[in-house]
Amino acid sequence: MENLKVQEEKMSGARLLLECLENQGVELIFGYPGGAVLPLFDTLYDEAIPNILTRHEQGAVHAAQGYAKATGKPGVVIATSGPGATNVVTGIADANSDSTPLIVFTGQVTTDGIGKDAFQEADILGITVPITKNSYQVRNVNDLPRIVQEAFHIATTGRQGPVVIDLPKDMTIQQTPAKAACDLHIPSYQPNTIPSILQVQKLMQLLAQSRKPLLLIGGGVIYANAEAEAKAFAHKYQLPTVSTLLGLGILPTSDPLFLGMGGMHGSYAANMALTECDLLINVGCRFDDRLATAPQDFAKEAIVAHIDIDPAEIGKIIQTDIPIVADAKICLEKMLEIASEPPQIADWRQLCQQRMVDKPFTYDRACTEEIKPQKVVELVSQIAQPDAIVVTDVGQHQMWVAQFYDFHYARQLITSGGLGTMGYGIPAAIGAKFGHREKQVLCFVGDGGFQMTNQELAILNENQLDIKFILLNNRSLGMVRQWQESFFNNRRSNSVFHSQPDFMKLAEAYGIQGVRISESSTLKAQLKAALAMTGPVLIEVITSLTEHVLPMVPPGQANDQMIGVE
Repeated sequence: MENLKVQEEKMSGARLLLECLENQGVELIFGYPGGAVLPLFDTLYDEAIPNILTRHEQGAVHAAQGYAKATGKPGVVIATSGPGATNVVTGIADANSDSTPLIVFTGQVTTDGIGKDAFQEADILGITVPITKNSYQVRNVNDLPRIVQEAFHIATTGRQGPVVIDLPKDMTIQQTPAKAACDLHIPSYQPNTIPSILQVQKLMQLLAQSRKPLLLIGGGVIYANAEAEAKAFAHKYQLPTVSTLLGLGILPTSDPLFLGMGGMHGSYAANMALTECDLLINVGCRFDDRLATAPQDFAKEAIVAHIDIDPAEIGKIIQTDIPIVADAKICLEKMLEIASEPPQIADWRQLCQQRMVDKPFTYDRACTEEIKPQKVVELVSQIAQPDAIVVTDVGQHQMWVAQFYDFHYARQLITSGGLGTMGYGIPAAIGAKFGHREKQVLCFVGDGGFQMTNQELAILNENQLDIKFILLNNRSLGMVRQWQESFFNNRRSNSVFHSQPDFMKLAEAYGIQGVRISESSTLKAQLKAALAMTGPVLIEVITSLTEHVLPMVPPGQANDQMIGVE
């Protein structure tokens, strides 16, 4: 009788998988069906977890990234085999660069067809090995509970990132008596989260002796949910603080200790502080080449302390004097606990703050002949709700948002940092809105990136997504054009659009409201009216064709070698 009972409780691999996802607390899936995942989508038909049908697999994975960055929860993606799987590769690589937790399920041909060049077969595990934290191919349906539990644990712990689970079609069809609950046991995966107390004590002793200390905060602070500790540490010792692009919002833009973003398009005050500091405390930043533009000349006068959950990042680019492998939150808690004399840095702090006053981000505010894109960002920042989530695509507009938008909290900015993926903005905004329906969501996008993933606008109305898209139209690939004008003798090779679609008609085709703004005199009033509209709106602003993002550290130059500083 007992055996009969076990047989009666058998379920398909697809049903078991969805039960596993329910146990992990998955709220929604971003997916696109196809032949290899039809059994899974057939099971989804009756399930409580909704699938958001994007219009392209790349849109699905970027939407999952936006959801993950906005909420801190892992995004879940389903794509079919072959081209469906390869279409998510860019998003996986982006998530890997930005340490975004994703679980990506890819369909696969049946196990007996693997390696035989079957229809829509692709070696997705081989393709994604360099851009995932881990990957699995299910070869026994009874392994599904273990694999799913391990995947979620790996994606969301240590240095977070994407995990791929490749699903042969027969693994979703086969029946199994297995249950979704299982014990987690990964002895080979043990991220170090506890800092060396001796290293922390050494750092705090050096801080007390320092005369030009600088706190550098990156995305790792946000991923560790350590923004409160970072803010408390900065304020306890009154430390001038610089952020990376992905660290924006940890300290509010208005905080007097905040010097802005550092690096290639960072503030004068931030880059000079990076150049002149005598103690650099880096928490959760990997010293990428957009921050440390010339590693051999970066913070040359400083003792460098690097706190990072990933030991591979410490010493990889910048020589580190005090390496601390640890969770940022735990390490900052220890740093706050240790009694230390406050450093005597009033003159240094005043110098840094005065530089913010003397040489802020600026542009020609008196210009009335054309709309300056920086002014658009400033006005939206003033008009929008203070807690609005701000999503960007990639390019000049991304840097202007980083420079001119006033951020108030961590996870307010959702952007593609490490990979710099054009086409990221629209689907990422959709994912962020699914994660926070109660918040206003704004998406800044250029006319180049907009034309890469604008098909995702089709899902706005069917999902009641009230998102405002601010399309800064400079009729070009602005950042590419800027580099050509600055470093390639003004030879604008394939960076200017000589023909474009009517974006207002495109908005109408997708059933969303459209507003075109072309006059500087009406910019503020039109922006205010458009942002107050109910429902999704595409706001196209015709901006200057020749504007550059400044200041700028030319490629290969040190942080203090900025051009465009007034």
